[in-house]
Amino acid sequence: MTPAELSRALFDLVTALIERRRAAGSEVAIELAPEAVTLERPKLREHGDWASSIALRVAKPLGASPREIATELAAGLAEVDGVASTEVAGPGFINIRLDAAAAGALAKTIVEAGAEYGHSDTLAGSRINLEFVSANPTGPLHIGHTRWAALGDSIGRVLRAAGAEVADEYYINDAGSQMDTFGLSVLAAAKGEPTPEGGYPGSYIADLAGRVLEREPNLLALADDVALHTATDIAYELQLGEIRESLARFNVHFDVWTSERRLHAKGDDGLSDVDTAVERLRAQGHVYDDDDAVWVRTTDFGDDKDRVIRRGNGVYTYFAADAAYYLDKGDRGFAHKIYLLGADHHGYVHRLKALAGAAGDDPQRDIEVLIGQLVSVNGAKLSKRAGNIIELDDLQAWLGTDALRYTLARYPADSPLTIDPEILQRRSNDNPVFYVQYVHARTTQLALNAAASGVDRSVFAPELLTHETESALLGALQEFPRIVAQAAELREPHRVARYLEELAGLYHRWYDNCRVVPLGDEPIGDLHRTRLWLNDATGQVIRNGLDLIGVSAPERM
Repeated sequence: MTPAELSRALFDLVTALIERRRAAGSEVAIELAPEAVTLERPKLREHGDWASSIALRVAKPLGASPREIATELAAGLAEVDGVASTEVAGPGFINIRLDAAAAGALAKTIVEAGAEYGHSDTLAGSRINLEFVSANPTGPLHIGHTRWAALGDSIGRVLRAAGAEVADEYYINDAGSQMDTFGLSVLAAAKGEPTPEGGYPGSYIADLAGRVLEREPNLLALADDVALHTATDIAYELQLGEIRESLARFNVHFDVWTSERRLHAKGDDGLSDVDTAVERLRAQGHVYDDDDAVWVRTTDFGDDKDRVIRRGNGVYTYFAADAAYYLDKGDRGFAHKIYLLGADHHGYVHRLKALAGAAGDDPQRDIEVLIGQLVSVNGAKLSKRAGNIIELDDLQAWLGTDALRYTLARYPADSPLTIDPEILQRRSNDNPVFYVQYVHARTTQLALNAAASGVDRSVFAPELLTHETESALLGALQEFPRIVAQAAELREPHRVARYLEELAGLYHRWYDNCRVVPLGDEPIGDLHRTRLWLNDATGQVIRNGLDLIGVSAPERM
């Protein structure tokens, strides 16, 4: 019996109880949806497999005490196939214990579901635009981008697992003064001149200059303005290519790459998306003119001050591009937008939410802005190429993709993080990623040993899975779909990582107590075959969970 099946059985009992009270003449002002009847895992295993507090919720509308309602529901649940026993605890909690066959049946369900186990339709119908990383294409990705790359990609994965339609998007900041500075830095390096004041340092600029000259050998013979334009465009293309390659090596892939330049490009009507954005906001009634400038009244939506969208000299502000980009996402059919921003972008939260309101959307519903805190690595050296940052490529080469991604995914985004490379390089249980991956390798090796010994999955007798470690392991496996749905709803993939570590510990205890392969001359029995199902189910869940945070599931370690 799955948690969903048990929850539905309890919902049916509550609904029937409400109808009986109404039939008896009571005025019951309560309408209950199936998702309102939730189950929880008791903290102590001796309290059963599941617990529900639904009696406390419905008792008052039904005009009865919670214990009275709980007692009636518990009696009904005890008659449900697969429920071994029920009891009422405290003020009205219902503790539920499943019989071994009902609990053990989950192992076969998981194996047959395969990679789909843990997926749900919790967020079905949601169409979400998820923007993250979005680094300027003027240099290599650094450690701050690394955290958002890992978390953003993992958030997208759990959202999809919960049924949402998600587009992972990278916004290329390829317009503005930083691109001019970038081009000037590359051109100076090509000429053998010092880095201009305020320019980009690091040997990567010299490397780019060399590659630009390979692409355009006559660069230095061109007129100054043409040379600058050429150097900027070629270096931009090369640097963006490096960013794409770095992210791909980090197991991060974007569905959409949006260029800021496109928002400023003039259409056939002579207007750009930025031009039309101003008028579209004006049509919503939140744009006004003052001191020759055009303003958006963002204070209407909680911003600390109104924002200039076009200066008196006709030059647009960065806020104008933000507005055009936000509207562009809506035009592409994304009702919900999630922005993942760095620790230095706190000021953007009110600004973007106010922008959503000014565009006619609901700032509390249609936009989320998540701020990630700083991350550091003990002993990490600054990049030799960039000179003043710790590069993603260097971190990946040093620590490995799996160790880095797992570590970044196992902590909430809003908590500062210091990574200890010494721990991540250990092949021991105090290294969390090794601890979890080792369990997957162990399930794979055990399955191979079983096959070599003649143990297969030709029989499944879940009523035989009665050992206390089997009950605990099955209970954790049941939790996986709920954990994934919760991680998606809260945008917290670290819940998946922490769950996998708990599951790994339960598997180790089961492995130490319950044999799949017979000892010596012991004959192969149905218990061995059924335990192989449980072993393979655990491996499948570990594999599914690691995939949600972009980490591999090795078969040997």
